[in-house]
Amino acid sequence: MPYITGGVRPDWTAYLTAFEDAGADMIEVGLPFSDPTVDGPTIQEASDTALARGATPAAVLADLAAIRVGIPLIASTYANIALRPGFAAALRAARISGLIVPDLPVDELAGLSVPGIEVSLLASPATPDDRLAEIGRRSQGFVYVISVMGTTGERDRLAPSAAALAARVRQATELPVLLGFGISTPEQAAEAAAVADGVIVGAAVMRRVLDGAGPAEAGAFVASLRAALSRPAGVG
Repeated sequence: MPYITGGVRPDWTAYLTAFEDAGADMIEVGLPFSDPTVDGPTIQEASDTALARGATPAAVLADLAAIRVGIPLIASTYANIALRPGFAAALRAARISGLIVPDLPVDELAGLSVPGIEVSLLASPATPDDRLAEIGRRSQGFVYVISVMGTTGERDRLAPSAAALAARVRQATELPVLLGFGISTPEQAAEAAAVADGVIVGAAVMRRVLDGAGPAEAGAFVASLRAALSRPAGVG
């Protein structure tokens, strides 16, 4: 599941088609927010760029409502936006399948009303077993496993905590386990996929977009990730 910040470029929706053509199974679309506390410098820069262009969550969702993509779109944003009246209707109009709200604790999940939208919860290396069990029970679609304590961003290796945490989450749920935060290369993606059901790649994609990569170039990077996941274990 590659990520793109909605509204980051005038042609941002063209990246969705490029990612689908590259073999992505889902696409995470970030709704720009002024204070993305869970995100590192790259996604923060992407949000700032989108906001400076005049992008808003409503405008991003309207863009999505006007296009057709053949794979699920997963919106990600913060509670300040997700708890606003009318948000669920806008998601449905944009044909959004799922939602990630990283700063919404599981204790406050009841306050989020998005019927028809699967809400995926996050688990981190610091999540205790009892809370992990609740996350496993209440998550929908998949569980988003944070490979490392910290913010999103590119890293030079997969965190050692990733495999152990993925194994813990598997014991708490029958839902697919997707591993994210810091996965930056095809090699890291393959390593993550060996312990999880899928991978989420955000900052590494957005760094290329912010540096000027168009849909075709960014799509080629996503295709390299897809190819790495498709190779048999141990094949370089």
